[in-house]
Amino acid sequence: MVGAGFSMLDVSFTMLMLSFVIKKAARLAALLLMLSAVAFALVSLSPIDPVTAYVGADMLRVGPEQRARIAERWGLDDPPVERYLRWLGQVAQGDLGVSMIYRQPVIEVIGQRFLASLGLMGAAWLCSGVLGFALGVLAGGSAGSVFDRLVRWFAYVLASTPTFWLALLLLIVFSVELRWTPICCAMPAGIAPEDVTLAQRLHHLILPAATLSILGVANITLHTRQKLIAVLESDYALFARAQGETRWSLIRQHGLRNIALPAVTLQFASFSELFGGSVLAEQVFAYPGLGQAAVPAGLRGDVPLLLGIVLFSAVFVFTGNTLADLAYQLLDPRIRLAQLA
Repeated sequence: MVGAGFSMLDVSFTMLMLSFVIKKAARLAALLLMLSAVAFALVSLSPIDPVTAYVGADMLRVGPEQRARIAERWGLDDPPVERYLRWLGQVAQGDLGVSMIYRQPVIEVIGQRFLASLGLMGAAWLCSGVLGFALGVLAGGSAGSVFDRLVRWFAYVLASTPTFWLALLLLIVFSVELRWTPICCAMPAGIAPEDVTLAQRLHHLILPAATLSILGVANITLHTRQKLIAVLESDYALFARAQGETRWSLIRQHGLRNIALPAVTLQFASFSELFGGSVLAEQVFAYPGLGQAAVPAGLRGDVPLLLGIVLFSAVFVFTGNTLADLAYQLLDPRIRLAQLA
């Protein structure tokens, strides 16, 4: 009977997981379809002429016949609807097209650039989560104190600080004035990539990662602080205090367990802000990541690369939201997966 019970539970959990995956996949497919249509429409309405942007400074030496051949080569002379349907058919076969700027398949450009961005965003995500949670716990545990007011002021200032402004400020202070960090790039100039050491890569990563980490601290700090204050003001916390339990002992035994779940969920749900911030930070520090490739793709009319980055960013953010949903199930088994779907 016990074995049959466990078997039924396993089957039920498997069915819930299968339903969860199917619903998420359907939502992702619908999201990508609508997003690609909107992005393609906006690109088609853009005043930027892809042929002119493609030729660049040599435009005066390019005649009408050459312009026509370039437009034919990239399919730019076809109606927008026909180009979109053709591109959509290629995407369905796993082909995102060829980048007009890099002359490489879009999937290869995204793969190469994302590896650089992954280290940057991963370091910033971990640092901001740990630091934000720690500051939120300390501020919530000492609510009303001078330290709590300083932390709140710090978080509010960061929440309203533009990414590019903070990046420029850190660049001026640490790279120009103090000369502690490199001014740009992901590796020293003049050195082959295979000869670059891990220490050199980390040295170039410090300032961009610090920019994203500092900005990512605000939300998790304020959220964690407020949740901890709510826990400490609850009835069972007041009863525990009446029984002689200290404030910090109550935080260790009850508070951390109750605020960990919403903090982790919020951190996974911050993938969109993380990706958007990386675009601006990579531009300031000339960091060769996916965000830096998105700007020239838009300015130079590289439609295949731009649409590929749009789709990839949507998948990236959707993955973060899905992981946030799964975090509930992993950290709190009382929550059913069916409710998350």
